[in-house]
Formats: sequence, structure tokens, C-alpha cells
Amino acid sequence: MPIEPHPAESPLCGMPLEELETLFYPQPRFRAAQIFKWIARGILDFDQMTDIPGALREELKSRYTLCSGKIESQHRAKDTVKLALVFPDGARIESVLLYGGKKRRTACLSTQAGCPAGCVFCKTGSLGFSRNLSSAEIVEQFLFLRRAAGGDVDNIVVMGMGEPLLNLDELRKALAIITDSRGMNFSRRRITVSTCGISEGIIDLGEKGPAVRLALSLNTADEPLRQKLMPITSAQPLQKVKEALAFFQEKGGGRVTLEVVLLGGVNTRSEDAVSIAKFAQGLDTVVNLIPWNPAPGLEFENRPLAEPGTREIEKFARQLESQGLKVTRRLKKGRGIMGACGQLGALPEQQGEKNLKHAD
Repeated sequence: MPIEPHPAESPLCGMPLEELETLFYPQPRFRAAQIFKWIARGILDFDQMTDIPGALREELKSRYTLCSGKIESQHRAKDTVKLALVFPDGARIESVLLYGGKKRRTACLSTQAGCPAGCVFCKTGSLGFSRNLSSAEIVEQFLFLRRAAGGDVDNIVVMGMGEPLLNLDELRKALAIITDSRGMNFSRRRITVSTCGISEGIIDLGEKGPAVRLALSLNTADEPLRQKLMPITSAQPLQKVKEALAFFQEKGGGRVTLEVVLLGGVNTRSEDAVSIAKFAQGLDTVVNLIPWNPAPGLEFENRPLAEPGTREIEKFARQLESQGLKVTRRLKKGRGIMGACGQLGALPEQQGEKNLKHAD
């Protein structure tokens, strides 16, 4: 019996197994399971699904798409791959694969085209907001990055373009697909979601899951300064954010990473260290220091942003540690291809790089 038509804007890679079973009825349920497993393996061509009868493959090809994004460009450095994807409506996003120690591979996924947060130190924030991504558009980023890795991916960080908790329903659906034991079977414990501090979203994540790791883009606990640096936080006061984090941890969420992008001469004062320690009191946290990655055209209070100096970073780290905080540091990766934290949306040539294959 024929399969019901399916809207072109809903690629199959963004559908849970149960949704595929309903969609393909009255085909046997095992057909949906076969296709779900093929997608999990990274097969995005019906012709390669060899256990599906030829006539059915032809019908599937005429009715459905497996994914909608196309790789517009790919830039490689020795420790980073950056993919630019474009979707049928013209929306463009970027995703990054990072190589770590012991050949560890981390996929950095985007959840929105552009970003509504407007953080002054982030290139993506300067682009404005276009739209949320669908679950399929999130899943296929992972599939494309895994293919670029030439093997398994060890970790997922949802730290690319956009504010994940403003697109939580689609992100939740995408992560359900990625972690489904009947398909990709990726461990939730190896997934970290980063947020600017959307307190309602943090509470929702704590209540309904999934049980992933959480990172807060804090940057400073000086409320007025934070609101200047991150305009979206004017509606998210720190006390409300802290209460949401406490709720998240009460519900079983683990240690929260407090991300601090260090801006030279802006948020590296001793009072910043003290205020961060005060914010962290009563929470299980670790502070991750991220020296600002230069991106063209970004400034604060009419002055170009600057990288912090080595001594400035060391001094601030010691000040945090003297307050009893555990401190880690983000390694600089992907700068040469504009694939580092805060650089997505900028072109590698804007950094003056000529050799993209060996930019680092």
C-alpha cells in the first residue's frame, strides 16, 4: 500500500522512530526502524539503504527528503573543521568540529540562524536573529560533522549559533533522536548545553530533561556590566538565574560550568572575581575561562574589544581560585578559520588567513 505524502519542509532525519512509524503506515513498523537505523549510520541517500526493496526506495525518494541542508563551504585547520550549511529558505548557519587530546572529537551545534542575544563580544550576536532551527536541521549538523570527523564523535556541545533554550522544544526533539538507543545511541552525559541564562528554559530543562550537562555564559556577575555586554540579560536578573540553576541541580542536574569570556580591561577586575564567587555560592560549579577570540567589527562603549594579556588571564585565574573556585581554561582552537567561540558568522578571510587547510 502507498505511503502518505510528507511535507518537504520536514526531513526524516528530524523525526523520532515513533513518528516515522506513524508516517509510514500501513508499511510494516520494521521499515521505519530500518530507515531510522540507516539515518543513524549517516546514510542520507535512499539508494544506499540496501535492505529496503527497490520499488519502495523509489517511492520514498519521490515523497521524502532525508535532510535539507547543503554544505556551502568547509574550512579545515589542524584542530578544527568549520562547516557552513545553507537551507532551502536561504538561512545559513555554521557548525564546528573540534579535535582535543587523545584524538577526542567534539561537535559544536547551532540551534538558531543568527542569535537574538546580541552579546557585544560575539560575532553571531552582531548578525541579528533570523529564525529557530528545526530538529532535523540540528540533527543533520551532527551527521555532517561526524562524517567530517571520519569516525565517531566523543562529545556534543550546543554552543554554536543561537540561544539553545529559546528553541528548547526542537533541541529536545533533536537530542532525543541523537540519544535514542535504537539509533545513534549517543550518551546524554557527553552532551553540554550552553545558555545566556534563560531562567524559564533552565527550569524547563530541569523538569522535563533531557539529563544533559549545563553551562551558563556568565562572563561577569556585575549586573549592570553584564546587561551592557549581553543585552538579553536585562530580562534575566542574576538572582532569578541563580534560583533556576539551584532548581536544575535539585532535580538531578550535575555541576554547572560558569563560562567567562575574558575581555581585556573590561571584566577581569578583582571585583569581578569576587562577584562571580558570590554568585557561585551554594551551587556546584566550575569556572571556565575563555580568552576572547577576535572577530571583526566588535566593540564595547565605542572602543574596539581587545584580547586579555597572558598576565591579565593568570592574575584573574588566581583571584578566582583565591575565592575558593575551581577554574579551568578553554584552549584556543579554530581562530584561523573563524571557528572559535564567538567567531561564528565571520569569514576566515576576514582574519587574513590565506591557507585554510593549515590555518593554525
